[in-house]
Amino acid sequence: MSFVRFLLTLHFTKTIDTTVMPTNKNALLRYQILDRCFSSKVRYSLDKLQGVLEEKQGYSVSERTIRYDIENMRNSPYDAPIEATPYDGKKCYYHYSDPEFSIFNVGLTYEELDKLLSTIQMLNRFRDTPANAWLGEVINKLECRLGAKASYEKLISFDQNDKLKGLEHLSGLLEATTQHQTLELTYHPYSQSNERLITVSPYYLKQYNGRWFLFGMNASNNRVESFAFDRIEKYAVSDKPFVKNEAIDFSTYFNDVVGVSVPSDNVPKEEVVLKFSDKRFPYVVSKPIHPSQKVIAPCTISITVKPNFELDQHIFSYIPDVEVVSPGWLRDKVIEKIKENLKKYESVQNGCTDKL
Repeated sequence: MSFVRFLLTLHFTKTIDTTVMPTNKNALLRYQILDRCFSSKVRYSLDKLQGVLEEKQGYSVSERTIRYDIENMRNSPYDAPIEATPYDGKKCYYHYSDPEFSIFNVGLTYEELDKLLSTIQMLNRFRDTPANAWLGEVINKLECRLGAKASYEKLISFDQNDKLKGLEHLSGLLEATTQHQTLELTYHPYSQSNERLITVSPYYLKQYNGRWFLFGMNASNNRVESFAFDRIEKYAVSDKPFVKNEAIDFSTYFNDVVGVSVPSDNVPKEEVVLKFSDKRFPYVVSKPIHPSQKVIAPCTISITVKPNFELDQHIFSYIPDVEVVSPGWLRDKVIEKIKENLKKYESVQNGCTDKL
């Protein structure tokens, strides 16, 4: 099971009881050790379990703690079939009645589980925002299923705009996409004065430059289009049939562009050559504009892409430290845009001079 599929399974399955779970990484390690002991052919008494735990963890563990762990593992959500087989009076061996059972039966190794705990700690950074309420639910289920609750100390931060319009749609659109539910979008493009009602079969969600986009089949023209979250006024699940995606592989769909605007198939890829100032060039090398980027001369790179709006934006973000060398039409386009922008500053300057 892939990690992404595991996350989605946790999110869209029935909520499980999270009242019985370990609260730190030490508890996770104890559960891992006990889990392996209970599925082993070796007979483990309480004394022997205590010895193994102390040897593996490097500190003392009380019998009371072990009994508490066993009771927790027997309860929901683990429901571990731990049996106590009596011997020598009141003593018992502890083992699983089903040796194939594991409370960590999620298709991950113990090493992967340990790494996943660190990932949970990172994901906690996002759980408190309204748009990511669903993520908090996923994290709770991860903590419960994996038997650990990560520390909430914030040691890492990400560039995130919690006020971005449309973020509140993320959870619902993700669910509709994974469940193959047709949507009715009330959509208001920037280029139009009025909103439109669009029937969409949702296929894919993508974030670019801090904004989220939904990709899906527009029922009115049978074309896959992108819909910016911030232009979606509202949406509702429709009873119209879902049109299955049989044409686009989204794992490669964006390979030939910068950003999310994918031109039609008849738009060819072009080599774009850009020359940068000495001070800016190291940053461009360390953070490539596109995977096709190559250094072809001092302070000069080339990329092979289908030109689009986002490419223009990216080039302008480097001004005045960039020069478009080729293609010629793109160079001319940038020159004209710079001239148009310069006129705005010249008009302000002239206006100020006239008043002196």
